[in-house]
Amino acid sequence: MKTGLLLVLIAFSSLAQAREPRFTVVRVDTRTQDLRLFLGDEQGVPFHRFAKLEAWLKPQGMRLRFAMNAGMYEPDYSPVGLFVADGKAMTPLNLADGKGNFYLKPNGVFLVTDAGPRVVESTQYPTVARDVRLATQSGPLLLRDGAIHPGFDRASTSRHIRNAVGVNGDTAYFVISDEPVTFYELALYFRDTLHCANALYLDGAISSLYAPDLGRRDAKSRLGPIIGVVE
Repeated sequence: MKTGLLLVLIAFSSLAQAREPRFTVVRVDTRTQDLRLFLGDEQGVPFHRFAKLEAWLKPQGMRLRFAMNAGMYEPDYSPVGLFVADGKAMTPLNLADGKGNFYLKPNGVFLVTDAGPRVVESTQYPTVARDVRLATQSGPLLLRDGAIHPGFDRASTSRHIRNAVGVNGDTAYFVISDEPVTFYELALYFRDTLHCANALYLDGAISSLYAPDLGRRDAKSRLGPIIGVVE
């Protein structure tokens, strides 16, 4: 797969308020860029850090262009939900109920097939699961067909650094906030600024970005699933 330059944006929210959260956005064209999911090496040892993934790729003649944490994980760093890499399902779809952001229904799956990228509600995944190259499950959904998650409170004061992914055509937008934001503010940014109809929250406390062109090589937390572009 050929890869082109990533379009990296520093952007502001379109919120009609005095404070306008600031976001960093990486735009990935899934038709031309090699987007992959990673978890661990050949022995199953988790990468945890972008630097370790970068070092693992180098002897294989590949370079990491962009990376971000790609979903929530268990204490052993295995994915909480569905994880498909290189067309192989490593963990199954998780439709259970529970506590925490992952289980704030509806949650969802970000996936890529030959037809392009999609964000779907988790219960819909089995109907679109054919020829999936990669898929990661997380939650909650920020947007579903243009509608903001019904559980989000516009007046919420719960702000954290957060990251998420949204889809518009063949483009996947990977977003990390540069300051603490609410779920509602993040969803609104995807809908009104990036014009995504569907978007999925990835995580908060461990939100990390690898983007050398921006001087970003975050290493504040150990990571589970990682998504990235290689060339």
